[in-house]
Amino acid sequence: MRLSFLLASVVSIVLLSSPVKAARLQSWYFDPVQNQLDITTDSGVQPKAFLINNPMRLVIDLPGTTNLNENTIRKNLGSAIREIRLGQVDSETTRLVVELAPGYTVSPEKLLIQGDSSSHWIVKFSSIERAAIGDAQATVVNTSVGEEQIPLQIGAISTFAGVVPLGKELLQLSSPLKTLMARYSFLSPGMFFLDLDTGNYLDFNGEKVFPAASTIKFPILVALFQEVDAGRVKLNETLVVRRDLKSEAEGSGVLQFKPVGTKLSVLDTATKMITISDNTATNMIIDRLGGMAKLNERFRSWGLQNTVIRRQLGDFKGTNTTSPKDLVRLSALVANNKLLSSTSHSQALGIMRRVENKRLLPAGLGKGAVIAHKTGTLGVLLGDAGIIELPSGKRYLAGILVKRPFGDTRARDFISQVSKLVYAYLDQPKVTSSVSQ
Repeated sequence: MRLSFLLASVVSIVLLSSPVKAARLQSWYFDPVQNQLDITTDSGVQPKAFLINNPMRLVIDLPGTTNLNENTIRKNLGSAIREIRLGQVDSETTRLVVELAPGYTVSPEKLLIQGDSSSHWIVKFSSIERAAIGDAQATVVNTSVGEEQIPLQIGAISTFAGVVPLGKELLQLSSPLKTLMARYSFLSPGMFFLDLDTGNYLDFNGEKVFPAASTIKFPILVALFQEVDAGRVKLNETLVVRRDLKSEAEGSGVLQFKPVGTKLSVLDTATKMITISDNTATNMIIDRLGGMAKLNERFRSWGLQNTVIRRQLGDFKGTNTTSPKDLVRLSALVANNKLLSSTSHSQALGIMRRVENKRLLPAGLGKGAVIAHKTGTLGVLLGDAGIIELPSGKRYLAGILVKRPFGDTRARDFISQVSKLVYAYLDQPKVTSSVSQ
């Protein structure tokens, strides 16, 4: 397991250092439990991969990419991996080579690359193995044998977040969205919307990393209810306002004004964290769940590669991050009952339906629609993400983050208009009709 982790980590470190066409690789994470490496970019890429013997090398090509450093980068990794190299095959292809140390091998059938979208690829493999004695000697001695390339399978883009079969991009929305964005050209948005019935989606800078602001409270809430399901946290247990957990005075919420020593239940604390976006309440929940590092590890285990807590709330400098797609990934897992028990699912969404800020995604919804969501506000950013249910019972997921000139209220209008545009399209009878099973 340790050797598998080393290989995946090396792949990840090197991939992160190269850009993907007009954008960059955003992040990577290797899960040693699932033996899985996640690679996230902020634009689409179709990787190619193969193995070469004598010595054993894993080669991953990233077409349509360039390397910021024109020189080949080399790095030694230890006993199982002799060296990794990163360079340019040509002006449009970045190549990563992971060379195993003599005596180690990996089988082609134990390597698979598959995407849940064109900007999120998953490398799955079991382990690096010690070669048989004869094979190991041949690897060292028989260097005259030609370099046969053993292609690795690249799976088709499958299910988003492992739960929603992807359909087609909603190209019908491209023109009106571009018109809207031209009108708000001073904003820098990222968005991802997903129809849970059809798998059809709208993606514009969906993997772009933004300051999370208070949208980070959505995954924190889900983590809390997972702990409730596990029996490690009780909703009626008491939490205490501590001086080190109180938000700065300009932050949101009411607990910052309460005296140190104020007591309230976990449920009341979590409710304030979401409905009025209380920063002190959020810090109390983070503390109860074991701190930022443990939460970040949990977020990665859900496949959220861009969602990271780096400092407690309020995070006025925007150091905590997420992406529109990460927020929708989380919504997809929650909506499909993959993370919470039915009781916790109902309680968490019930809290999120009571968010008091109705000026972003909710402002664009039609009469009778219900949204469970979490907003985020900073001077330079507005965001909103959640699960929307139409009166017909149809559901879709939304995640939108917008960088703006400091305090510019027009970003609020932009988000509500995008929401209205998507809602109106998905509410059409021809779109909402179900496909016969």
